[in-house]
Parts: sequence; C-alpha cells; structure tokens
Amino acid sequence: MEQTTLADPPGGLAGEEAKRRGLRKMKLVALAFLLGATLVFALTSWAQAAGWSGWVGYVRAAAEAGMVGALADWFAVTALFRRPLRLPIPHTAIIPTKKDQLGSSLGDFVGTNFLSEQVVRDKLRRADIARRLGEWVAQRENAERVTSELATVVRGAVTVLRDEDVQAVLEQAVVRRVVERPWGPPLGKLLEQVFADGAHYKLVDLVCDRAYEWVRDNHNTVLRVVSDRAPSWSPKFVDSMLADKVYGEVLSFAWAVKTDVNHPMRLALDKFLGEFAQDLQRDPDTMARAEQVKQQLLDPPDVQKLIGSAWTTAKGMLLSAAEDPSSELRRRVRDGLASLGDRLCTDDGLRSKVDGWLEGAAAYVVTHYSREITTIITDTVERWDAEETSRKIELQVGRDLQFIRINGTVVGALAGLLIYSIAEAVF
Repeated sequence: MEQTTLADPPGGLAGEEAKRRGLRKMKLVALAFLLGATLVFALTSWAQAAGWSGWVGYVRAAAEAGMVGALADWFAVTALFRRPLRLPIPHTAIIPTKKDQLGSSLGDFVGTNFLSEQVVRDKLRRADIARRLGEWVAQRENAERVTSELATVVRGAVTVLRDEDVQAVLEQAVVRRVVERPWGPPLGKLLEQVFADGAHYKLVDLVCDRAYEWVRDNHNTVLRVVSDRAPSWSPKFVDSMLADKVYGEVLSFAWAVKTDVNHPMRLALDKFLGEFAQDLQRDPDTMARAEQVKQQLLDPPDVQKLIGSAWTTAKGMLLSAAEDPSSELRRRVRDGLASLGDRLCTDDGLRSKVDGWLEGAAAYVVTHYSREITTIITDTVERWDAEETSRKIELQVGRDLQFIRINGTVVGALAGLLIYSIAEAVF
C-alpha cells in the first residue's frame, strides 16, 4: 500500500520547529529530575555506608523510589512511540505497530459517538440553524454576497458546458421523449377535457367575430368572387344583383352565427370537436394522421436548429444577467434571499420546516453513509507512514507527556518516603 505522511501542523515549518524545541526542553527537564534523584540516591547510599543514620534513610528511600518512578514513566512514554533502547520488548512502539488498529478504533469511535442519528439530530436542533441562517442572509450585504457567488457558479457552469453537449442532452431528454410517445391519445384526452369545461367557447366566439368582420369589410371581394364565377353569357346587372344577394345572405349567416350561441353551426362545431377528441383517442386513422403531423413538426434538422438557437439565446441571457450586478435576475435573487431570511426569522412554521428538512437530510446521511464517512479516517491512517506518524504525534503531544515523567519522579519519591516511614514506624 502506498504510504503518505501527515500534513504539517498549523504554522508550517516555523511552528513545527518551535514544537520540536519545546519537546527537547521538556525531555531535558524530565531527565534532570531523574539525574537529580540518582545523585541524591548515590550520596545517601554513600552516607549510609559511612555510618550516617536517622534522616539519611528516609531521603535515600525517597530518592530510590523517585528513580524507579522516573524510569517506569520514561519507559511508558517512550513505548508509545518507539522501542525503548531499541530492544524488542513486547507491547512497545505502540503507535507505529498498532497504527492501523488505532485508525480503525478511532473510526468506530467517531461513528458510534459522533455520527449517530440521535447525536446529529440533537446537535442540529440546538444549533438553530434556520434562525441563524435567516438572520445572516436577511442582511443585504450577505444576500448580495450569496447572489454574487451564485452568479459565479452560473457563469462557470454555462461557460464550461459545450453547446453541442447541451443540444445533445436537450434532444435526448426532451425531443426524443416527445417523439417516442404517441400524440393522439393524450392530445385527445386534453381536448376532451377542454371541450367538456367549455373553455373553447371564447375561441369559437373570437373566430365567429372575426368571420363576421371579414365578411362585413370585404363586400367588393365577395362581389368579385361571384362575378368571376358567373357564366360568360350572364348579363352584368344580373351578376351584380346575384352577388349582392349572395353577400347579404353570407353576412346574415355570419351575424347569426356570431350572435346566437345555440346556432346550428355552433352546435355542429361542438359536435365535430367532441368527435375529433374521441377519434384522437380511439380511431386508428386519426391517430396515424396525428403521428404524421408530429413527425413533420419535429423534423430532426429543424428541431436541432431550434434547440441550438434557443440554447444560444438562453446562454447569452444568463451570462449577461449573471455578470451585471444591476440585472433584473440578480436583483430578484438578492431580494428573494433577503425576503427568505426575514421569513426564517419571523415565521416559526417555516423555520420548523427548514430545521426538520436539515435534520432529516443529516440523519439520512449518517444512517446510510456513516460507514463510508468513518472509512475516510481508517483509510487515511492506513496510508500514513508508521515512523513518520509516530514522530508527528510525538511532536504534537510529547511535550505534555514529559510531565508524566516529572510527576512519576515526584510521586514515586513521595510514595517511597511514605512506605519507608510506615515500615520504620511499624517494625
């Protein structure tokens, strides 16, 4: 497996060097305590051999116990990071040899105690994210900042997308789906609903009004049509009289259709439209004709040109609106964000919904993906170089661990003095 090293601590090389100096200093202090206890032990041992008595025994016992405590704690601290004196003593160099197990245990600990659904829900509930988010985004400068970031994202996304890719996606997602589905049944069902609700009456009224107005305003056209179709042997005055008669009848018919909602022409039109809606759903010939019309409308070259033109126009509009701080789009987004922030501050119902959505989303993530999240810890630790990991960790916490050696010396000396005192008193 490829080995990686731990990242440098905050502060870079200067910070690492300062920690290294501090670690060396504390190691010298701890060593000085051990050497001091050793020196006292040697002097008191000499004094006892020379015949001194009384207090010398107490000091010698304290120094001896202090030496033992200092050596034991030196061994314990050193065994965390390396083998003491390079001796192959079992259960030493714990961090280098147990690195992977420690990473796995750390991942399990984090997953159990920090990525549980109850813990995440409780933390989010106490954080009151919706209110804090609302208070922040309600400020105009923050809303403007978010809008600018969104505009940057939009510009980046639109710039990165290739026109041919967008056109292919639109054609695949929209046009092909439209082409693949038959138009007849859904269109017939839609028209049937429209006709049943009477929504088409306004359109029929408009057509009747326009037909009447056209007949009324085109008297000469009607006369010319009738005259042109009259026999060549017919006298002109007869043609003129016949044309006037035809024009009058057509105008009266158009007026009747326009003013009478129950006119037979209107009723016949309603019947025709109803039957047409039914035929679109059930008649094979009508459905086939609808498919032919669809194929003509969605001719591939024309559709591709339409999609390309639409995307080019939309792309230009988006880029222009995103780059202009005073554009209508950015203004609406900015005002919308500020309004949303105000609502999150004042609307308890909306705030509860947002908090609920956040809790639900976080709970779903930790419930279904906590193992994948903790795997980041275990996999990262596994990739670390063992020796480098040990050195880095010692650099971070080794200075504080030296106090264990100092305390071991002091506490050992006190314990030795106490034990010697009790022994002298009892025996």
